[in-house]
Amino acid sequence: MRALRATNLIIAFIATTAPIAHVLEMISKLTLDGPLWLEIQQHLYRGWGEVFGPVEIAALVTTFGLLLASWGDRAKRRAYLIAVVCYAGMLAVFFVFNLPVNKAVSAWTSETLPLDWSEYRLRWEVGHALAALLSIVACVVLLRRAVSRLP
Repeated sequence: MRALRATNLIIAFIATTAPIAHVLEMISKLTLDGPLWLEIQQHLYRGWGEVFGPVEIAALVTTFGLLLASWGDRAKRRAYLIAVVCYAGMLAVFFVFNLPVNKAVSAWTSETLPLDWSEYRLRWEVGHALAALLSIVACVVLLRRAVSRLP
């Protein structure tokens, strides 16, 4: 159980990094013109999903494992359940907000950029902001649970 908690905390921290990075970039990215924004989306973020998608899934799985292992303890169960819901929410946000934009953007060129491209940008940014919020809540809950166990 101790190893699972330690692994979970490391994964929880890593799962916050990409969404927070996106939020920190948001103000600047919202000022970009369409062709430059498209270039960034198609090139800068290449490969992020292959790294951070599995991390978010691992956060959900390890937190769910902690939830099951501590089901008899109400305080632990509540904390782990909140974190599980947050990680499941992160994945739902990705499929609702980010994946449709990623799929659309992958087929665009600067010449075929639609007139409503900024609506796609806003949807993508909002998705990452929601994911950041959920990942922070989950990480804080998990950290508080771990700290409450310290002497």
